[in-house]
Amino acid sequence: MPHIAIVSIPAHGHVNPSLEIVRTLVARGHRVTYANDASFAETVQSAGAELKPYESTLLANDLGTDADQIDQLTLFLDDAIAMLPQLRAAYEDDRPDLFLYDIAGAPARILAEQWGVPAIQLSPTFVAWDGYEQDMAPMIEAMQADPRGADYYRRFTDWLTEAGSSVTDGPAFMGRPDRSLALIPRALQMNADRVDDEVYDFVGPILGDRSAQGSWDRPAGAEKVLLVSLGSAFTRHADFYRRCIAAFGSLPGWHTVLQIGSHVEVAELGIVPDSVEVHPWVPQLAILEQADAFLTHAGMGGSSEGLYCGVPMIAAPQAADQFANAEQLAALGVGRVVDSATVTAEELREALLQLTTDAAVAARSAEIKTELRTNGGAARAADLIEAALPVVSDWSPR
Repeated sequence: MPHIAIVSIPAHGHVNPSLEIVRTLVARGHRVTYANDASFAETVQSAGAELKPYESTLLANDLGTDADQIDQLTLFLDDAIAMLPQLRAAYEDDRPDLFLYDIAGAPARILAEQWGVPAIQLSPTFVAWDGYEQDMAPMIEAMQADPRGADYYRRFTDWLTEAGSSVTDGPAFMGRPDRSLALIPRALQMNADRVDDEVYDFVGPILGDRSAQGSWDRPAGAEKVLLVSLGSAFTRHADFYRRCIAAFGSLPGWHTVLQIGSHVEVAELGIVPDSVEVHPWVPQLAILEQADAFLTHAGMGGSSEGLYCGVPMIAAPQAADQFANAEQLAALGVGRVVDSATVTAEELREALLQLTTDAAVAARSAEIKTELRTNGGAARAADLIEAALPVVSDWSPR
């Protein structure tokens, strides 16, 4: 029985995109282990994998929305440095036949090289394209000009060198894998026509059965449903939620589901009308399958699920790749971008009504939905993974 090891971090946006791949590989008879923090044990085990626990430093750090890119990258580098010896200890006497590693689980790439094990990156976000380094040069130069950025790149190079990696350039180590499965819709990929098809396969989004996350029933009297969610990380926005209630709470025929996360109390929202239901967390996909619109932070997971469900989106990006995703949604003709810090209730209401009454938006949303539901998927991803496995005499792929 081939042993496939997946390495990721304790973040839903990095774990959820690959869970259906795990289930498919297990169903095909593979032994799948999953290295992650123990806080994700139930999620990992419910997919049929065996948890290989390590202690992540990410859970002890909450950067918030004020953190810049250097702070965020430094946080992930610190976690990778702490992860590598734990990963080595977990797999030293139980070496896999193949590593699948999240973009933030890159220490697996070091072990794979040292142990002569094939490795495939699983990217839950967009991937590099021909000319990526040149396009990003101004941003990288600006980061290197900052003493914190210079220290980040120096530490990254020193760590890779000390670990014996053949690739010691940090950006290349992270962004230029030998092989990668992109778990996103090709429609969301920046410069998709310049991506190397010999390295990257777009197989997403892979959503699968989310019934374990709960269900949701559309209220009988709701003519239209709007989901508002800023994801699971950047949710300290009580004022923005109050503006959403003002924008949508009295809109005739609309029912709004508002997810506020764990950092905001319902009492901070003021008076909440009956047309708005408020939760710290919701089964997002279950709601999107019944929704008419989605106000999202434009994380890759949420953006992909919105496209998969054919739902027009108002994008209010907060950090990281969300800004690029938001612009891509607008370029695809299915979204509008707003600034959550400054947008007014009136502007939010206008954006929603424009999106949901535009025939071109509806047609484009339906077109992308059909495309995503007929291409990619867990079965194709599993086929590509099995093709990369070393030949085992008593096993053959289905």
